[in-house]
Amino acid sequence: MAGDELGEASELGRVCALAAECARDLRRCAELYGGLFPRAAFDPDLYHALCLAGAFSSPWSAAERLRVANRAALWVRAVGWQVDHAAATRDEVDELAGDCLAVADGAAPRGPATRFLADLCDELATVKEFEELRGAWRGQLESMLAAMGRAWAWREARAVPSLDRYVENADSHGSSFVDLSHWIYADPWARGHLGMLEPVSRRVQRYLHLLGDLASYRRDVSWGALNVLMLGVSHGDVTDRMTVLAGEAAGLIGPLREVSPLTAAYLRRQIGFSTGFHGISGLLA
Repeated sequence: MAGDELGEASELGRVCALAAECARDLRRCAELYGGLFPRAAFDPDLYHALCLAGAFSSPWSAAERLRVANRAALWVRAVGWQVDHAAATRDEVDELAGDCLAVADGAAPRGPATRFLADLCDELATVKEFEELRGAWRGQLESMLAAMGRAWAWREARAVPSLDRYVENADSHGSSFVDLSHWIYADPWARGHLGMLEPVSRRVQRYLHLLGDLASYRRDVSWGALNVLMLGVSHGDVTDRMTVLAGEAAGLIGPLREVSPLTAAYLRRQIGFSTGFHGISGLLA
C-alpha cells in the first residue's frame, strides 16, 4: 500500500473511531429521556449516522467538542418526531413549541423533550459567551419550531406549498440550530462572527433539507410525512434546485476559508459527507 493511501486509510479509520465514541455517548444520552426515542424511529443506525455526520464534518475535533452538536442533532430529531407523529392537533404542536421556548428562557422543563433541551442549555452555559449569545440561539430555536409547525399545518390541511416556499421553510430541518449550538460551544472564532455565518448556514440547511427528502421519500410516504416530492415537482426539479443551492453555499464558504479555514471546512464537509452518505450523485462539481 502506498504511503498516501496508508495515510488516507488511517485518517478514515480515526474519524470512524471518533464517530463510534460519539455514538456511544448519544445512546447513553437517549437512555436518560424515557419515551422520547421510540425504537421504530431511533434505531442504533440513526445514532451512528448522526455521529458520522458530525465526525466527518469536524474530524479535527475531540469527541467532547462534538458533544453539543451531536446532542442538538438528536434533540432536533426527537422534537421533529413529536411534531410529525405524536401531535394530533395544532394545539399540541403549539404547546410543545411554547414549552421549549419557555425552557430556553429559563423555565423548568415539563417532560422528556424539554428536560433534554434544558440539559442542552446547561451544557452550553458552561461557555461564558453563551449568556450574551442566548438571544440568537433562542431566536434560531424559535424559527425552527415555527417552521416545524408550519410544515405540520401544510400536511394536515393538504395545502401544497410551492417549491420556493418549501425551501424557505427549511428551518424545520434544524441543521442551522445545530450549527449555532456547535459554534457557540466549540468554535471560538465563530462565536464572534455569527452574523457572517448565518447566511451560509441557511444555504447549507436548504440543501440538506432537500437532500434528506430525496433520501427519505419512501419512508415519508409510509409514515404520512411531508416531502418535497409530494409538491408536484419532479426529482429533476429538486436536484436542479440543490445544485443551485450548493453553488450559492460554495460562493459564501469561499471567503470564509481566508479567515477561518476550519469553520469553512465544517460547512463544506457537511454538504459533501451527506451527499455521499445518501448515495445521491451528480449534484456537486
